[in-house]
Amino acid sequence: MGSLDGRVAIITGAGRGIGREHALLFAAEGAKVVVNDLGGANDGTGTDTTPAQSVVAEIKAMGGEAVVNGDDVADWQGAQRLINSAVETFGDLDILVNNAGILRDRVIVNMTEDEWDAVIAVHLKGHFAPTRWAGAYWREQTKAGIHKPRNVVHTSSTSGLFSNPGQANYGAAKSGIATLSQICAKELVRYGVKSNCIAPGARTRLTLATPGLEDIMAPKEGAFDMWDPANISPLVAYLSTADCAFTGETFFVQGGNVTRVDTWAMGDKVEQNDRWTVAGLAEALGSLKRED
Repeated sequence: MGSLDGRVAIITGAGRGIGREHALLFAAEGAKVVVNDLGGANDGTGTDTTPAQSVVAEIKAMGGEAVVNGDDVADWQGAQRLINSAVETFGDLDILVNNAGILRDRVIVNMTEDEWDAVIAVHLKGHFAPTRWAGAYWREQTKAGIHKPRNVVHTSSTSGLFSNPGQANYGAAKSGIATLSQICAKELVRYGVKSNCIAPGARTRLTLATPGLEDIMAPKEGAFDMWDPANISPLVAYLSTADCAFTGETFFVQGGNVTRVDTWAMGDKVEQNDRWTVAGLAEALGSLKRED
């Protein structure tokens, strides 16, 4: 028996890269999979459902069940159609894996409004909108007396969690996604939902578009391929199991390394029983300055 036997999963951005590996592993573990992919270029332009169709064909060839969905996850109605497609095709929805994304890298002083808006839309709204409609469906199921474990897995990035220069749009969205995941965990628990987040390190179209990474990520003959996107999927599958032990967590995953990422926490402080003056803070805050 597979770890996801009989469960219905939506995986966004599943036509290529990490999402494709998720879809194939989920199907191998027994899930029925909605393979969502708009099929755009790295920057989000264009559409092509061929990659998603290819993944569905691979799943069916190995005896699994899958269906293509080409809706835009950042479109409000499209996100609702995505959730509906799982319910209409397979009769339910147990798992949502938010994975779709694009890149439009630029330093802040050169970034255009469109470059900012497009990346924020696909990543941040593209995580929120499907989650919103999935949550609404699970709420209705709970009201109808149907109580089942449900799972959402979001995709953040070290570019956001650890602030990579040149990716203000992408990083802001990815950091926001990690917080969104925590809020989902707190709000949707009443509907049986566990929400977790990953920050993957892998060789994909997006990472290979970054200058210098192609050489770093190239497979080494005879060595474990730590950058293989297939390395990411087992963690996502575990976080999608009915008996997953975690919720509200973010994990960095690369090769065989899975590291829990600690969330924002209060650090050192200065305090007094009166309002501070500017001069007083200038002196007192010196003790909090980080060493270079």
